[in-house]
Amino acid sequence: MSIIRPFELQDVLKFNSINVDAWTATYHTGYYASYLAQWPDFCVAVQGSFDDTLAAYLISKHEPPPPDNLHHGHVTALTIKPEYRGLGLAHILIDMLERLSSSGTDCVDAWFVDLFVRCNNTRAIEMYEKMGYSVFRRVVDYYTGMEGVGSTKDELDGFDMRKSMPKDTTKRHVRSNGRDILVSADQVWA
Repeated sequence: MSIIRPFELQDVLKFNSINVDAWTATYHTGYYASYLAQWPDFCVAVQGSFDDTLAAYLISKHEPPPPDNLHHGHVTALTIKPEYRGLGLAHILIDMLERLSSSGTDCVDAWFVDLFVRCNNTRAIEMYEKMGYSVFRRVVDYYTGMEGVGSTKDELDGFDMRKSMPKDTTKRHVRSNGRDILVSADQVWA
């Protein structure tokens, strides 16, 4: 049994056993603090019911509307301790973000939810696809300069995966050929 609760800044002192995973990017404490200050409802932790050991966490946000008003939810980090994988925690946490991002809530009326994942992280890609996400585009050298990352294209490139929210009735923010659409990292941040 686990308890889902708001992520607290002190949790950065407890998540080493989760972040040892090679797929997990660890940021500096100020990065997590900025998320907690700006998007506290979008940051959650999962702990054991009998101790304060962290089992998982989700750090996410809603992106403000760019010039084309594509307000969307964004998964920054979703990490689950190996012994807690396969229990459905990822699905529960992503579902929470999607509900916060969907129309009909008092938080955000987003067009889609997106996330980035290394192209060689097949387990995560398959999990997100089962949740309804699809590759929108391949970002070349997205993970360049990240500690612990190799040098093959699939290790350095990232998939921008998206799932349309109810507001996107025409599904214009997802595409079936996203693996074939190559963009540079600076095009993502522009």
